[in-house]
Amino acid sequence: MSRIVIFLLAFTISPILFSQKKDVELFDKTLNQFQNVRDFCISSDGNEAFFTIQSPNDDISQIVCIKKNADKWSEPMLLPFCNAFMYMEPFLSSDQKRLYFVSDRPVNELQKEKKDFDIWYVERKDKNSDWSPPKNIGFPVNSEQNEFYPTLSDNNNLYFTIDSPKGRGKDDIYCSEWKNSEYTTPVLLNDSINSEGYEFNAFISKKEDFLLFTKYNADGGYGSGDLYIARKNGDGKWGKAVNLGLPINTRYMEYCPYYDSKTEMLYFTSRRNTLQPQEFKSVSELQHYISGNENGLSKIYRIPFKME
Repeated sequence: MSRIVIFLLAFTISPILFSQKKDVELFDKTLNQFQNVRDFCISSDGNEAFFTIQSPNDDISQIVCIKKNADKWSEPMLLPFCNAFMYMEPFLSSDQKRLYFVSDRPVNELQKEKKDFDIWYVERKDKNSDWSPPKNIGFPVNSEQNEFYPTLSDNNNLYFTIDSPKGRGKDDIYCSEWKNSEYTTPVLLNDSINSEGYEFNAFISKKEDFLLFTKYNADGGYGSGDLYIARKNGDGKWGKAVNLGLPINTRYMEYCPYYDSKTEMLYFTSRRNTLQPQEFKSVSELQHYISGNENGLSKIYRIPFKME
C-alpha cells in the first residue's frame, strides 16, 4: 500500500512521519442527525467517547457521551453538569477518572452571569460512577482571558490555548507544567509553533514528544485552518511545525485534533464540503444527501495515522 511520507525539518527527533494513504472517513454516520459536532476524545478501551454538539451559530454548546455495546455506539447522552452555559472541548485523563472541559459558567453557582471561558474538570471513582460537580482548575491556568482546548500528557503537563494580548498572535498555545502537585504559570510555546497569526486546538501526545494543532490561514497552507505537527528535538525544544497535508487538510477548516496512540487513529473536526448540485426524486433523498455527506458543517472524521 502506498504511503504519504512527510520529511520533517531538521530539528525533530524522528525525521519521518508515516501516514497510511487511506481516505478520511466520518467517525460515525449516526452523528449526521446533528448539524454541528466537534472536539472529540475517546477512552483507552475505545468504548466511551465524548464530543460537543453545537447549534449552527455556536449559540448553544453542550458536551455529550456515547458508549459502545457490541460494536455499536449508543445515542448521545447529555452530561449531567451541562446547563444553560456553554460547554465544549472534553478531554479524558489517562486514568479515565477526570474529564477536563471548557465553559463560560460562573465560578460561583449563585451567580447567573456567564464568565469568560475557563478550564474546568469533573471526577469519578470509575467508569460506572457518577461525575462530580464541576471544579474550576483555577489560577495560574485560568485568568481574565479566555482559555480553551485542554489536553494533558501522561505526566499531567497541560497544553491549552489562551486568547491573550501578551501572546504572539490572537490565539496562542501555552504549556503549564505539573510540579509539586500544582500547575506552574503558563509558558508561551516557541516560534516553531506560535506566530503572529492564529494557533489553537493543541493536542499533546502521552509522552509529550509531539504536538498536533491548527494554524489558521498560514502561508503555504491549504486555506482556512490546517492541522500541523511539531516534534521535540534532542534538547527538548519544539522543532518547526509541519503541515499534515492531504487528505487530512483541505481548503476548508480542519481543527480539534485527537490522536489515539493505541489504535494509531487520528480524529479531527472538519468543515469540508463536497456537495454538488443534482436532481433529486424526493425531499427525503435531498435531505439524506445534504445531511449524510460533507456539507460544510462541523463533523468528526478519522484516519489511520502511524508515526515512527
